[in-house]
Amino acid sequence: MIRQADRMAEVHSDIRGPLYEEALRMQREGVKVTKLNTGNPGIFGFEMPDSIRKALTEGMERAVPYSDLRGMPEAREAILSYERGKGIEGIGADDVYLGNGVSELTGMALSAILNPGDELLMPTPCYTLWSNSARLAGARPVYYRLDEQSLWYPDLQDIRRGITPRTRGIVIINPNNPTGALYPREVLEGIVEIAREHGLLLFSDEIYDRLLIEGGPHWSTAALAPDLPVITMNGLSKSHHICGLRSGWMVFSGPRGEVREMEDAVTRLAAMRLCANTMMQLAIPAALADSESTRALIVPGGRLYEQRRITLEALCGVPGISVVPNSAAFYLFPKLDTALLRVNDDREFCRDVLHATHILMIPGSGFEWDEPDHLRIVMLPPPDEMKDVMGRFAEYVRQRAKQ
Repeated sequence: MIRQADRMAEVHSDIRGPLYEEALRMQREGVKVTKLNTGNPGIFGFEMPDSIRKALTEGMERAVPYSDLRGMPEAREAILSYERGKGIEGIGADDVYLGNGVSELTGMALSAILNPGDELLMPTPCYTLWSNSARLAGARPVYYRLDEQSLWYPDLQDIRRGITPRTRGIVIINPNNPTGALYPREVLEGIVEIAREHGLLLFSDEIYDRLLIEGGPHWSTAALAPDLPVITMNGLSKSHHICGLRSGWMVFSGPRGEVREMEDAVTRLAAMRLCANTMMQLAIPAALADSESTRALIVPGGRLYEQRRITLEALCGVPGISVVPNSAAFYLFPKLDTALLRVNDDREFCRDVLHATHILMIPGSGFEWDEPDHLRIVMLPPPDEMKDVMGRFAEYVRQRAKQ
């Protein structure tokens, strides 16, 4: 038998893991499954904005050759203008790197910076791209708690407790996946101050920064920390619902002397993969100039706004379920009353839900949450479908609570 590498032992992706495979098996047998496992707007009828369609069709010949290893100049200039507009200082076009989604860029950044045995602080619950990428780099993810009683904001004291001589940096996911929390300025400034005290690098995943259901504002970490090395991640997959184009970028900011060596390492990795998908690079200037198509989704009457309203109304008052409303993105991370619902294993609970209701959801343990008492709901089906789906889920929970 050819054995897998040791570093793969703890790598997991529940979003497309065993429950997802079970859902696919059910579909092959003719069962209609609503897959709320991943934030993939395109499969729920979200169409490519006209601005992007026009940019792709008119510019596709320019996408034939390889681009610069960092990305097309016009795409990087558009990103530079966008990030400067959010208050990030001292950055230039060469500090911007295009990637095949934030997923690729995260792997590149952590591989370039982390050594075996290093530790990287990241939130729990956590989008597992970050924990898995740390493991693949030979480092150890160390989790700081997001506090459900405080709107899922980071627990600053828990961050301090997690710091050791091996800690290299802190990951911030804001707006957060899977909770949908949007962090206020004072919380971010608290994390920045901790990083400043301990000389730590900051990674700021901000891909949902344009999907602010309650209006924002969104504070970019790098804008609050011009004196610190910060790597900011963002992209178009969610705000302009073009996940399949794999559109992501990464921006280095902070004192030149501190980020130069990191950028050099990432440049060599970027050169190895030649370039990012050039078709998606064509879309970036048009997308960043088109804020209206995104804004229309999040105002009253917009799809994301209404789907969120319907979901929260369906869950309100259901025995065994409590939820902190999201302020951004399109996720909820509700809590299960494990005693009332007789839940000992959140994966088994989600499997029961899948079989009983034909709804695929991901358990909290799939997001590095260490208690079997949460799951993530993706609020992307059209409003009428979302109402039906959440009604079926709520009824299942009610009946389970009575048993």
